[in-house]
Amino acid sequence: MRKTACLILLFLLCAAGLFAYKVQYAEQFYRLYHLHFYQYPDDTMENIFYLEQALKSDFANPLYALAEIENEEQWAQYRLLFKMHVNLKLVNLYLSLGSKYDKMTAYFYNAPWREQNLESLELAEQAYRVALQYWGEARGWAARLPWLYYNLEEIQNWEDERARIWNGDLDYGQIISTHLDRLQRVRQQFLNMDENTY
Repeated sequence: MRKTACLILLFLLCAAGLFAYKVQYAEQFYRLYHLHFYQYPDDTMENIFYLEQALKSDFANPLYALAEIENEEQWAQYRLLFKMHVNLKLVNLYLSLGSKYDKMTAYFYNAPWREQNLESLELAEQAYRVALQYWGEARGWAARLPWLYYNLEEIQNWEDERARIWNGDLDYGQIISTHLDRLQRVRQQFLNMDENTY
């Protein structure tokens, strides 16, 4: 009796996996992206993975798009906006990741941990530089849409992002360069510390 119950339970556990589906399309990976209340580096890296996979993946059939698509021109516009938007999300995520390792100020009492702080600044700089690359990608995708022919209501915020890039209201390049300049100043302050600093 007990053996039969164990076999039935084992069968049910194995059968549960039969109802899963493979995530393979860009929209599916995009839907896995989510904000965490506490944004730890591991959570940020999880979202980065999903969005980078979305950029590498094929699009689903227009029937399963994140907006209602009625013709080929809307489909082309949707795909360009999707690529631009995902690149902007990646800029935000890498900026968030960099901020976890960035040191805004080199306090004199941090001198005993000088090397650890310099390593942390190196990680922050790497994250900011990757964010700068994704910003260039986002601008490139936005440049392919000099004007929008269709208003896709479900993704209106993507269209607004594109307009802000065109108008210059959204300039992550300036934001990132400000972070990198400050980071270099803080790094130099840490490098100038010696045994007499503390």
